[in-house]
Amino acid sequence: MTRRWHSLSKRSIVLVDVCAELRAVLDPNVIVSAFLAPSGTSAKVLRAWLDGDYELIASPLLLAELIRLFDYPKLRSRISEIESQQFIELLKHQGEAVDDPDFSLPVHSSDPDDDYLISLAAATRSVVVCGDHHLLDLADRPPVHSPARFLELLFANR
Repeated sequence: MTRRWHSLSKRSIVLVDVCAELRAVLDPNVIVSAFLAPSGTSAKVLRAWLDGDYELIASPLLLAELIRLFDYPKLRSRISEIESQQFIELLKHQGEAVDDPDFSLPVHSSDPDDDYLISLAAATRSVVVCGDHHLLDLADRPPVHSPARFLELLFANR
């Protein structure tokens, strides 16, 4: 277990114990869902990271996709620019920042735009958390879980 400082605002700094045994790559759509439904399952997954229950992996491609999603006009009306910028900064500095992998795996999603998530998870020995069937259909190559299943696994031994 490692200790990490989380700055949630300019006035609050929180010391969090991070469980280094479990690492996850969240599909950016899961993160957006957490903002849109703050009491939903995706929000609980994000809160578990903030509570130090797992290590969240972030890479330049993942951050770029997240920024692109936050900039959609449809989302901008529901997620403020300040909220999205603060979260991106939090993820950059408190997530496990890694380079994008420079390899491709023999396993591919039916959506080629998500193949980087598979490679990222394999490179960092992480699970993928998503709600998209084209990734969930891959099952355990690498491990891919829905947000609900990920929470079950995360808290199974507590």
